[in-house]
Amino acid sequence: MKNHMKKFVLSAALLLAANAVQAQSIVVGAGYADFSASDSDDQAIFSLEYQHRPFHEATRFSATWGTALSVDTDGDTHIGAGLIGTYAFADRWFAELSVMPGYYNAANNSNDLGGSFQIRSLLGVGYTLDGGNKVSVAVTHKSNASTDSSNPGVNALLVRYHFGF
Repeated sequence: MKNHMKKFVLSAALLLAANAVQAQSIVVGAGYADFSASDSDDQAIFSLEYQHRPFHEATRFSATWGTALSVDTDGDTHIGAGLIGTYAFADRWFAELSVMPGYYNAANNSNDLGGSFQIRSLLGVGYTLDGGNKVSVAVTHKSNASTDSSNPGVNALLVRYHFGF
């Protein structure tokens, strides 16, 4: 990973950690990224997410904002911020949906997604543990929503652990 990207990733991680004092949860994840372009390099991916306390709560639905950082083993990095919706169902089970536009840096030219502006969408399902922490499985998609002439996208499958505060 280039030196300036290491500094950027470290700064973003510190920012996420500094905000954790007021957070609802910090979510860490690991999984596999599958790039759509045929000449791309599919690989392991890691994520760190901050989810604030909900600004809207109904019987089963809550909405909040958050930030997310993902880095794959090649050093391709995305950092975004946006909305998160959670729907509770069937006792401790929940579904999660989020949309986070942000900045993407391809450390490897074959993993270029068509520009630095990329939107990460997430759909996940999870279970709340006895202590209030959660586990989930999520599918993410990053794409520039055709705002650039090239838009290959990348999908990822993540296993995540939510630390509640």
